[in-house]
Amino acid sequence: MTPASRRFRTLALALALNGLALGGWLAPARADDVVYPKGVRVGLVPLEGLTPASAYSGFEATDQRVKVIVAELPKDAFAAVEAAIKSNSAAGGHAAIEPFELESGAKAYITRETATDNGTGVRRFSLLVGAADFCGYVAVQVPDEAGPGYSDQAVRKMLATITLRASVPPEEQLDRLPFKLADTAGFKSIRALAGGTVLLTDATDEEGLATAPYVLIGVMPDGPATPDDRDRFAQEIARTLPGLRDVRIMSSEPMRLEGMAGFETRLEAVTGKSNTPVRLVQWLRFGNTGATLRIVAGAPRDAWQPAFVRFRAVRDGIRPR
Repeated sequence: MTPASRRFRTLALALALNGLALGGWLAPARADDVVYPKGVRVGLVPLEGLTPASAYSGFEATDQRVKVIVAELPKDAFAAVEAAIKSNSAAGGHAAIEPFELESGAKAYITRETATDNGTGVRRFSLLVGAADFCGYVAVQVPDEAGPGYSDQAVRKMLATITLRASVPPEEQLDRLPFKLADTAGFKSIRALAGGTVLLTDATDEEGLATAPYVLIGVMPDGPATPDDRDRFAQEIARTLPGLRDVRIMSSEPMRLEGMAGFETRLEAVTGKSNTPVRLVQWLRFGNTGATLRIVAGAPRDAWQPAFVRFRAVRDGIRPR
């Protein structure tokens, strides 16, 4: 079994068994509509009897024995499977990977295998579908004793309805965050990232971050050990910001944010292939439980003043969920 096919099988089993806690649901307008989990660009039409799962992104039967997990993977996962198929090296006694036809016409691959879960025989299906910048993934587990409504034919019919959407609506992404944003200050792109972090920017791609204002907001699980450590803590993590060169700390001082202790650190640097001069501000708000709200905002130096007004609007509009 090649590393490529092993990677596909491992991803399938790990996600199928453990699930992905990615949040709530976007209810379908009609029974035949494709349903997308919140924050995920992969959707499908679930079989009758399946409802949104409570512990992961997907569907489950009432008795929780039939599971359908929906997720996104890096686009390299799909390329690895294609490479294994082309080299005829995806067999070796393990679940065979085969092409699968979706109603949308998108290219996909599927595996089917049998296993045992808590002493009960089960059938497991795993499907990958490729997109330009990510890979859609769906895993299904069905007990052998499930009724005809969950036959192989029925499961494959459901999987054929898998559909990919180009993007996730901003309001849907924001619903997944551990905080609320009352003011997004007109930023054109809002993207929820891993770990409960959100990026607001006017850039259309990563390269554009060097020349467009942006705000990055997240919650750190820890903070300085004592109030006396806040200045050192703020400056140290400010210097770890990726993609910056020739970093200079311009100021670092305590402040109050929404009535709580905070710290503001300003810095200058250069970034990008063209060594664009930029200015950045980092705001930290220290919580009572040890967690720290971190806001990092940056813009080219020649666009700093109007951008800073927008940064403060976003900062002052952050509310607990």
